[in-house]
Amino acid sequence: MTREPSKPMPESEFERLGGGQIAYLRPLRSEHVRALFPQAPELAPGLELWALLSAEGRPILLTDDKDAAIANARQNDLQTLSLH
Repeated sequence: MTREPSKPMPESEFERLGGGQIAYLRPLRSEHVRALFPQAPELAPGLELWALLSAEGRPILLTDDKDAAIANARQNDLQTLSLH
């Protein structure tokens, strides 16, 4: 049995998949914050942060506390998933 190469899922599919109810947590170093949060102030390098993103990857929250990100998701009725 041969397998076809996997194809990236289009962004619109991710949005439908989450149905506005799924968000994911992503560890993020301060050097990479501007890629997801262009409006963020300049941060010292080397900080370990957490980004909360919608299912399609839209930024919701940036924090240095994973529990705070999870709490924010719960307050907004979002189910969280972690990405590593």
